[in-house]
Amino acid sequence: MLSHHGEHCHENPDCSHCANADRYPALARKSCDGLKAEIEANIKAKGVKAFTLEIVASNQVKDEKVVGSCDDGTKKITYKRG
Repeated sequence: MLSHHGEHCHENPDCSHCANADRYPALARKSCDGLKAEIEANIKAKGVKAFTLEIVASNQVKDEKVVGSCDDGTKKITYKRG
């Protein structure tokens, strides 16, 4: 997902200006496991040690921070620090 800065939101999990997968459908087509692994690697590379990424059905997302979308937008990858 791209932010208004042109960076991928999964490279910056604190990005508050992330666009949704409807605007960038190619990003939603990635495999969930592959995208989750990319996001995890990027977060770890930034020095974050304690965090959780979870793949959830799009309609099950509540207050979690969404950092990725996959399986044609039917699932989201959520991020929780700590």
